[in-house]
Amino acid sequence: MKTAIVTDSTAYIPKEIREKYNIHMIPLSVIFGTETYQEEVDITAEEFFEEVRVKNQLPTTSQPPTGGFVNLYEKLGQEYDAIISVHLSSGISGTYQGAVTAGEMVENVKVYPFDSEISCMVQGFYALEAAEMALEERLAEDIVARLAEMKTSMRAYFMVDDLTNLQRGGRLSGAQAFIGGLLQVKPILHFENKVIVPFEKIRTRKKAVKRMIELFSEVASLNEPMRAVIIHANRPDEAGELKTELEQHYPNVEFMISYFGPVVGTHLGEGAMGLGWYKR
Repeated sequence: MKTAIVTDSTAYIPKEIREKYNIHMIPLSVIFGTETYQEEVDITAEEFFEEVRVKNQLPTTSQPPTGGFVNLYEKLGQEYDAIISVHLSSGISGTYQGAVTAGEMVENVKVYPFDSEISCMVQGFYALEAAEMALEERLAEDIVARLAEMKTSMRAYFMVDDLTNLQRGGRLSGAQAFIGGLLQVKPILHFENKVIVPFEKIRTRKKAVKRMIELFSEVASLNEPMRAVIIHANRPDEAGELKTELEQHYPNVEFMISYFGPVVGTHLGEGAMGLGWYKR
């Protein structure tokens, strides 16, 4: 059985890895006034943050049109028997529902939409594991079962420099944003029941990063095989230093670096940092 793996651009899987594992990507968009950019296609993360600084305005974001899904699925259906389509949390975007709708519209291939209930490269881990299994010609049902199993150990925490973007974008309640700004805190956030909620309130950036490492260490110190990712919003040097530090302590963990791209960066803002992981 030949199975194609699709994910959306908010997985922020580095292009060379997408190409190596034959992962197909459908882009979300950011819109500055009358200009629309498909992330990972028309605009990079670095270009996006520069655009925000120059224009001094936040763009809006848009999910892929259902027709885009249909076209991609029909094209893949000419070569594949099944498609597993992994998407960002249905609690913060309609992208997953778009995949469900499109999957019901195509007739030449069986589509298995998967709600990661999360985003960024932690979402990408599902697509990567699915792609590895697909290359082994595993059944689509077996791959989906493995993705469901991964949810039991998948964790991600992230901190933002400023809660304003999350509040303005409707991804966090106004009251929470107000309290955060008032106290000058660097909150640690996570996904719970498919939406972004505060996990802990930390007073400084340094302490927030340290706390994320502590949460990771509770699991990594058990010495089980793991994958982990450091995610940054235009802070590559900081992410690289953190990766080097963690690699020295946890040889049982395969570490990666990824980034918050334009769509997620719109809501988190420049300077955000994240740490995510799961058990192999």
